[in-house]
Amino acid sequence: MLPETFRCYLVTKDADGKVHAEITHRRLSELPPGETLIRVAYSSLNYKDALAATGHPGVNKTFPHIPGVDAAGRVVSASGGRFAANDLVLVTGFDMGANRWGGWGDYVRVPGEWVVPLPAGLTSRESMILGTAGFTAGLCVDALQKHGVAPESGEVVVTGASGGVGTFAVALLAKLGYRVAAVTGKASAHEYLKRLGAEQVLGREQVDDRSGKPLLSGRWAGAIDTVGSHILGTILRATRHSGCVASCGLAAGSDLPLTVYPFILRGVTLAGIDAAWGSIPLRHDIWRRLAGPWKLDCLPAIARFVELQELPASIDQILTGQVTGRVVVNVGNDEAT
Repeated sequence: MLPETFRCYLVTKDADGKVHAEITHRRLSELPPGETLIRVAYSSLNYKDALAATGHPGVNKTFPHIPGVDAAGRVVSASGGRFAANDLVLVTGFDMGANRWGGWGDYVRVPGEWVVPLPAGLTSRESMILGTAGFTAGLCVDALQKHGVAPESGEVVVTGASGGVGTFAVALLAKLGYRVAAVTGKASAHEYLKRLGAEQVLGREQVDDRSGKPLLSGRWAGAIDTVGSHILGTILRATRHSGCVASCGLAAGSDLPLTVYPFILRGVTLAGIDAAWGSIPLRHDIWRRLAGPWKLDCLPAIARFVELQELPASIDQILTGQVTGRVVVNVGNDEAT
């Protein structure tokens, strides 16, 4: 029998506009409509979650709110015939944890098409170590491959390499045989990135050219950029002919100081990566690969697990750039998953 209430990490805003967060209980009937009700075992902490948890209007404008763009657990009930009770599933992206209550609670209810069966080869814990960050890295690698960037093409650079997406991008590229240059502003992360498979580690200043030159010496066969702004512009200007740059973040800003020369003189491709609303067939395919031929042995070393009540400290850390790797939220402590 379902409980009347469920525990969650709830974010509210008072009449003065001040944002508050607490572990509390809400009625199960308050969950938004959807075909699939899931008992959550694990979620994760992404930068977007931290913004939602602090009331950032660009992420969520409706309160009260439950953050958590990722969730993994067991189906409680589902209509439409796609899932049955006790099926192991995961959900990442779409509008969950943004304009819709997310995974930082014992239960989540979502549209059926958002739900991915937990692929054979992954546990629920492992799926949330990956979460949106691992899925995004997988999409980036897929984009490079589709545009002809192979291991023999040359070196691939990953910016923001010590963050969630960057960590997985480095590890995944190295596993697939690419030579990886990892870019980070954290001196303490250099050895960590080399253990993940980076051939070399660069400081941000080495990929932040402000000279105004429309093109730089061609260095990279491809790139995965999580940063944006001047660094993305530098990477594009230094990408070799027919290379591809997968862009998935804007940690340094949303501007892009650039001319068209990399595109019309070198045939460089800038591939935009949308992990939230991307194709459902591609979503299922990437998760199958992450559970199979792309599965990483380093998943346990990348993750740190926290309880709901420990989230405030972790939120502060990710907002101030102090998190390396992944923070996984232990919601339901369901070891059977």
